[in-house]
Amino acid sequence: MLKVGLTGGIGSGKSEVSGRLAARGAVVIDADRIAREVVEPGTPGLAAVVAEFGEDVLLPSGGLDREKVGSIVFTDPERLKALNAIVHPLVGERTRELMDAAPADAIVVYDVPLLAENGLAPMYDVVVVVDAPEEVQLDRLTSRRGMTERDARARMANQAAREERRAVATHIIDNSGTLDDLKTQVDALWEALTDRAATP
Repeated sequence: MLKVGLTGGIGSGKSEVSGRLAARGAVVIDADRIAREVVEPGTPGLAAVVAEFGEDVLLPSGGLDREKVGSIVFTDPERLKALNAIVHPLVGERTRELMDAAPADAIVVYDVPLLAENGLAPMYDVVVVVDAPEEVQLDRLTSRRGMTERDARARMANQAAREERRAVATHIIDNSGTLDDLKTQVDALWEALTDRAATP
């Protein structure tokens, strides 16, 4: 099994790269998706978040109001730490279950937004960083995700600097260009990963 850590700043296009690797045969374990699963209605995770932050963070449907939680934690490091203390252990447990279920010869791609921030690079055989200039990230967050510039900058500020992410990379995907450029780079990356996986 080849363990690949995939990371990138918010708005860098990491999810696009992750999807393309999955289409080529990678087993993708998406930390963000798992983080949503562990706080779905009826889970101990959601109960713990409500106990910490209050019922105001619930939608009328009973689900977690992720925007509301985001607006609280991304401007207050202590509140972010409290949220992470609840969610991270649950994500870790679910990740181990999925990893144990993957075939022995799989290329397992862990889509981890805060890989550099949490010093996780040594856990992986290969680290892939999806990189884009900050102005490109900002444009994607405001134009495609509808964030205000203030919210987008606050979220970017809570992540590692580009230089920190690039410093832990085995491979860097430059996602500031076209989708054709991206395809070419992902094709080359996949070839490198399959070669690495086939090498004893």
